[in-house]
Amino acid sequence: MPSLNRASIIGRLGRDPELRYTRDGQPVTTLSVATDDSYTNQHGERVERTQWHRVTIFGRQAEPCANHLSKGSLVYVEGSLNTSKWQAQDGSDRYTTEIRAQRVQFLDSPRKREQNAADGGRQACARQGGSHGTPESWGEEDLGPAFPSEASGMDDVPF
Repeated sequence: MPSLNRASIIGRLGRDPELRYTRDGQPVTTLSVATDDSYTNQHGERVERTQWHRVTIFGRQAEPCANHLSKGSLVYVEGSLNTSKWQAQDGSDRYTTEIRAQRVQFLDSPRKREQNAADGGRQACARQGGSHGTPESWGEEDLGPAFPSEASGMDDVPF
């Protein structure tokens, strides 16, 4: 029987990307991406919650993601779920679930890219799958805040 393992998220980075290299020199970038959703509980109160996703990018997309994204950048990530088992210092089994990205698209507006450049930060730009292209091909739509909690900014992110 065929199976499907696909994850797609749109969210904001909670911290700057972390770039490292494997022993054989392959670049690997790790992102911490927040997604928000909301619902109305049984008392009629609006409840908002944030989910944090660990995203790992291997190969040719890893370095552009590390070089052009920063804390607060809006991204679309498409990939598969991968769970790894490891042992803690106390000998107990621990598990980590991550999204192994096959595609990362930068979704920030041109205004956000200009603001990042003016602030001396790394420029966040909309690109697909590590394809460098030109600024004209990077997507020009201003998507605004990804979720309601962004109204207060990213300064209260726990990472």
